[in-house]
Amino acid sequence: MNKDESGRYPRLTALEARIGYNFTDASLLIRAMTHSSYGDGQRVTLDNERLEFLGDRVLGLLTADALYHYSKETEGTLARRLNALVRKETCANIARKIGLGDGLLVSTAEDRQGGREKTSILGDACEALIAAIYIDGGYAEAKKFYDQYWIPILEEVVKKSAKDPKTELQERAMAGQHGLPVYEVVERSGPDHRPLFVVQVNVGKVGAAKGTGKSKRDAERFAAIHLLESWPL
Repeated sequence: MNKDESGRYPRLTALEARIGYNFTDASLLIRAMTHSSYGDGQRVTLDNERLEFLGDRVLGLLTADALYHYSKETEGTLARRLNALVRKETCANIARKIGLGDGLLVSTAEDRQGGREKTSILGDACEALIAAIYIDGGYAEAKKFYDQYWIPILEEVVKKSAKDPKTELQERAMAGQHGLPVYEVVERSGPDHRPLFVVQVNVGKVGAAKGTGKSKRDAERFAAIHLLESWPL
């Protein structure tokens, strides 16, 4: 990738335009886009691995902050949502959306092998980009970038989770070809006017969970919630 007269890479300038952020310190962007293969061991610029490390943590904080304000779900469910939103595949998809691959600095061999489209490379570079924005412009600028590309995904995830838990569990079980959830009352206690039910729900090979409630319906609902919380996205 060649530099222009100002010493900047035109492809990186184009990337800045696409994301709506211009770096004060252009070297941060260059480093964020530098894959470990670039220069075949002869490069001067450091690769993006340290920035990726920081970006992973910044992304986690931004996502936790957003989930806390956008969702009223339990801690376990929030943790599952967070894991889905920060995983490499999600980062790579956003990288593709902003055309990040076009600005990557990779070796000729890696380029020929399709490195600019590899999920692992794109995901790492996207995290490095977040870190670079964070260092260059602070938390507020990193949040602007996050809000533009992650919030629409987060809102969709939270919207789907607003379904009745028994309905969501059934849909997920059927989608995974695990069969219908099976609910069973495993314990009933208390007097007739104040009963307490414990219900266990089983879904194929996925597993089982229990829920407790003052009615069978409530117990089934909590059992479904608990199984969903332990079910990876």
